Order: sequence, then C-alpha cells, then structure tokens
Amino acid sequence: MSDTFLEIQISHQKLYNGIQFPPILSPNPKAPPFSLSLFTQAIKTDKTFLDSVLHKSGAILFRGFPVNTASDFNDVVEAFGFEELPYVGGAAPRTNVVGRVFTANESPPDQKIPFHHEMAQVPEFPSKLFFFCEVEPGSGGETPIVLSHIIYEKMKERHPEFVERLEEHGLLYTRVLGEDDDPSSPIGRGWKSTFLTKDKSVAEQRAAKLGMKLEWVDDAVKTVMGPIPAIKFDKTRQHKIWFNSMVAAYTGWEDARNDPVKAVTFGDGKPLPADIIYDCLKILEEECVAFPWQKGDVLLLDNLAILHSRRSFNPPRRILASLCK
Repeated sequence: MSDTFLEIQISHQKLYNGIQFPPILSPNPKAPPFSLSLFTQAIKTDKTFLDSVLHKSGAILFRGFPVNTASDFNDVVEAFGFEELPYVGGAAPRTNVVGRVFTANESPPDQKIPFHHEMAQVPEFPSKLFFFCEVEPGSGGETPIVLSHIIYEKMKERHPEFVERLEEHGLLYTRVLGEDDDPSSPIGRGWKSTFLTKDKSVAEQRAAKLGMKLEWVDDAVKTVMGPIPAIKFDKTRQHKIWFNSMVAAYTGWEDARNDPVKAVTFGDGKPLPADIIYDCLKILEEECVAFPWQKGDVLLLDNLAILHSRRSFNPPRRILASLCK
C-alpha cells in the first residue's frame, strides 16, 4: 500500500477476479496538499507500488491531482522513467505538443475510433501509453478500455475454429497513405509523417525495418504489413492476449483511399468473416469500461493488457497522449 495514493471507486468500474477495473488512485486526504512536484515525487517514491497495481490491473486512472497543462503532463510521464517510443509506423494523425506529449488521434469528433492495441499492426509498439484530459468533452468522448485476455477467452469460447486460423496464419494489414496528413480521416497520417521523412528511399528503409512492404502509386503509397501474429502470449501474466488491430482495421480503416474490408485479411490473404468480426466488436463493447473524462485525469495503460477506443463527442475535448517503449 501507499501513504500518498488513495484508491477510490466510481460507478463505471467493473469487478474482475475481485479487483476493481480500472483502479482509480487519488491524493490521500491525510497527505500534505498536493502540488505537481509532490505528485511527480510520489510517483518516483511509490514506483514499486504503482508498477504492481499496473501489473495486476493493466490500467490505472489518476484522478484529482494538479495536472493542468501539457507541460505538467510531460513532467508526470517523465517521473515514471519509461523510455520514449517515437511514433513511427502508426496510422493516426497526431501533433507533437511539448516534450514527449502528442495530441491523441485528431480525427473528427463525429467519428468513433474502434478498439485496438496501440500500433499492434507494426512490430515495434509501445509497452505503455498515457492519456491526459486537458479539456474535458462537452459530452461523450470517453476512451473505453477492455482487458485483452478476456477478449481472447470469449472469442476462443465462441469461435474456436476462427481463433485457431488466426493463431496459425496471423493477419495481413494493407493501407494506402497519401503524401501529407489528412485530418478528416482516422487513419489519415501521410507517408511523410508516418516515416518521419520527405525522402522516398528513406521511407523505404524505415518501412523495411518495420517489416513493411511499400508499393508507390504516384505520390501515394500502399503499405503491406505482415503476416504478423494476431494473438500474443503475455509472459509476465502467463496468458494469451487478443493483440491485434483486426476490428479497428475492418470497421474503421476507411477513407477516400482505403476500403476497410481489404485493410485486413488472414495472413494467407483470405478474407475475414464479417459476422465474426462484428461479434468480436459486440464482445469488446460488452466487456469494456467507459468512464467520463474529468479535467486533469491521467490514464496509464499497459499496452499488452488493454485495448482502447474513442467514442464520438461534442466539442470541446482535448486529450493528449504519450507512448513509451
């Protein structure tokens, strides 16, 4: 336990194996009044405690701490001591705000972003990610989270043959990228910002490092990734996880250049069965927890344990993010 952090409960949590999900940590009223520097110091002092909570639950929501700006959030992320992961190969349009802090996916407010593990479609993905609510939504705009091993178990129970095929063949992801970012699309990151270069040959080198094949069509490029595993084994927790972007790609990778049904297939190129994808989407919705954001909230996710999404919203809303190796 910790003298600094007090676990609180809200009605949106769910109980899994007797543990509230996600755990919500607040300032202990018996501790001295909290400043940002006291919060960051407490993170460093209580790191072992926080690591154990994260390992047990896969997520922690910090609520009620004096985190007001992007710069404050950057200090909080730094206090944890995780190494930064450069955003290479991801699909979402994002802007660097300060230090290690980026905007979360900047796609339009009326669009939902489906459940996914961050960057599950590339070999180098973050192990941890942070979200921070700088401006709480007018309405909606939650970031639902769900435990990945629960989704694997439910899918195996309901669709054992499908899961077996996934384990055998993995998935193939295909996406067409324009030259520049298209903020009207949830996957609108252009190839220049995806590979952090304006040079096609450098883009090809960086893609090759990710195991991605590129096919140039004028100024656009078709990227083919995989086959890569759709199910992983979480060694630290000793269970299998639903580590893929299958539902996100099949239901959400849609814009002027991309047809979502062609965006993801079995690793052998065969199409995925729509009815099973939509059943998976239903399971994700049933099992998830979605809490309304409050200004100053910091959400820490273990990217191996948790899938996340975004609900549509009425502005304003500003959620910032930071990815860690």
